Amino acid sequence: MEVRLRLFAGLRQVAGFKEKAITLPEGAVVADLLEQLPSSIVGRTFYIAINEEYARRDSLLKEGDLVALLPPVSGG
Repeated sequence: MEVRLRLFAGLRQVAGFKEKAITLPEGAVVADLLEQLPSSIVGRTFYIAINEEYARRDSLLKEGDLVALLPPVSGG
């Protein structure tokens, strides 16, 4: 199956791309997708969303899902 991976803010800058298609086997979870991240992102803190809803690493993925990785935000 194919899902889209979209990165935001600093993650996008570090990885060098905004969005990319990732092919995974049926029954894959977010953790399987995270194993394919560029090494420049590994170890960074981020939130995960699937189709604009927060998700966990054990969330099941489906064909065509949009998985977004969002770094923490601070403000004042």
